[in-house]
Order: sequence, then C-alpha cells, then structure tokens
Amino acid sequence: MKKVLVTGGTGYIGSHTVVELLNSGKEVVIVDNLANSKPDVVDRIKKITGKDVKFYNIDYLDREKLEKVFEENEIESVINFAGFKAVGESVKEPLKYYHNNVSGAIVLLETMQKYNVKKFIFSSSATVYGAQGNGKCIETMKRGETTNPYGTTKSIIEKILEDLYFADNEWDIALLRYFNPVGAHESGLIGEDPKGIPNNLMPFIMKVANKEIDHLNIFGNDYKETKDGTCARDFIHVVDLAIGHIKVLDKLDKEKSGIFVYNLGTGNPYTVQEMVDTFIRVNNVDVPYVYAARREGDLPVLYSDASKAKEEIGWVAKKTLEDMCRDAWNFVLKNN
Repeated sequence: MKKVLVTGGTGYIGSHTVVELLNSGKEVVIVDNLANSKPDVVDRIKKITGKDVKFYNIDYLDREKLEKVFEENEIESVINFAGFKAVGESVKEPLKYYHNNVSGAIVLLETMQKYNVKKFIFSSSATVYGAQGNGKCIETMKRGETTNPYGTTKSIIEKILEDLYFADNEWDIALLRYFNPVGAHESGLIGEDPKGIPNNLMPFIMKVANKEIDHLNIFGNDYKETKDGTCARDFIHVVDLAIGHIKVLDKLDKEKSGIFVYNLGTGNPYTVQEMVDTFIRVNNVDVPYVYAARREGDLPVLYSDASKAKEEIGWVAKKTLEDMCRDAWNFVLKNN
C-alpha cells in the first residue's frame, strides 16, 4: 500500500496529524530527528490508534538517509512539519532556522523529485501575511513583510513551491497557513510539550497553572481594537487542524489540484484575556497573571477568513475555546 511520509511527525501538530491519517485508513511513515519531541510519542500514537506506524529517527537534511526512506517505502505523498518554529529563537539564531527550514525543505523536495513523488503539503503559517489589512487574513492577499526569521522561512518556502510548480505542473502542492494551534488529543496521550520556556500563550498558561512558572505576563491591555484591551488571535484546536490536512490530502488524491492555499483557522478571534479566563473557569485552576507593556511587533488583531477551506474541501473547525483549554490541561494532568 502506498504511504504518506510525515516529516516532523512526532512533533505537536505532526503527531496529531499522524493520528488522523491512521484513523482515516492511511499508512504512514514518520521521519523526525527528535529535536523538539520525544521518542515515546510513536508508542503513544500506536496506543491511540491501535495501528502501526513506521518511524525513522533521522534528520531530513541528511540526503542519504532520507533517500533510504524513499527506497524502502512506496511513498505517494509528503506532509512537511519538520521546520523549527520558535519565533524568539529564530531572531537569536537566524542561520539555524534558514538552514533547517529552507535547506531542509529543498533537500526533501529534491529527494521527492528524484523518486517521482509530487504530492506535497506544506505546514505554513499566518505569519506570511505580515501586518496587513484590518486583522482579517484572506488567501488572496499577497505575502506581507515578515517580522522574524521564522516567518521569513515560511514565506521563502512558499515562494520556492510556487516556482517549483511553475517549472513542473505535475506537482500537486498545498500551502496550509495555520493560525494559533492549541489544545491536545482528548486521550491526553499527546499534546504540546515544548522544551524550555514556552514561546506561545497556551503552554505558558499551562506551566503557570502547573506552578512551574509563578505568573503569566499579558502583553498589553490597552488595545482599542479589541473588546477587553488584550490582543486577539485565531486560536484553533490542534485536532481540528490535523483533520484539515486529511481533507486536503483527500482532495489531492481525488483530483488534479495544482498549487493552492488554505487558511486553517476558526475565523473567530479570541482575546488573550478570554483564553486565560476560560482556562481558569473550565479547569478550576489558578493562573496568576499581570499586565505588562506591549511587545514590539504584536498586532492588535489577527484572524483568518476560513471560508475557502469550507467551500472547497468541506472543512470547518468544530471545537470550542472550552475544548481547547480542557484538552490542553488534561494533557498536563495525564503527564505530570
């Protein structure tokens, strides 16, 4: 049976997508160097699904080892989650990000080309929109000016993929622009478990609730554009996001699609204050927080127009903010 190769498949979004792929009847091969994940994730995926998954502990920059994966498996399509994603780290270590994210993607694409595998789903980001419009992002917008090396790598890879399709339209390529993934699988077996100090809101909230950090800083509570003065973002449950990849892959399997772009978000901005208050309420835990100065580069509001995904692939985010908060905390409780 032909297989889906998932690079970065033991990471946060990758592992949830592998679960949904297996649940939908796909056979999956994972490539991951475990730079930001743990090896027991593979066993947890098997436990959730009751299905086997082939795992290679290799770096996708290692062309020789990557080629061996293609030689040993009948790969039909590839989903790439292997990019580094910490914004702050990317500012401090830009070369690390350009090397891993951009050079790695090129090695992967060249290997796919060599083995005539031309279905590719790219894990992109809403950061490619930059600071455009009124906070609502639609796929017809041009890529904007990115504000950090992480975002720039996503923009560069999108451009590389557009050029690749222009040169060879036998490729079927999807650029999936995520907004703010949060939550965890309802089993509590897999979830977001970043190494070191978290960069994103939800894992920071969880570490404060778990008393690993004494308080949360809410950066800015004086934004006139939002209902309570705190920044508003399009938070989406990671399982909804994962299901979006299955819908896109189904489209690629059924028809000649070319290159296309989808926002994967709820289309509803929630404020940071709403997220914190909801987490406290649904989990009945204390999350001490203070208001701090605005962070440079933070936009007041950023959210998706998710109507294209609904119309073309029948995908809609279904889980609520309460689900996101409950499942995220359940993952912490199950893994303490």
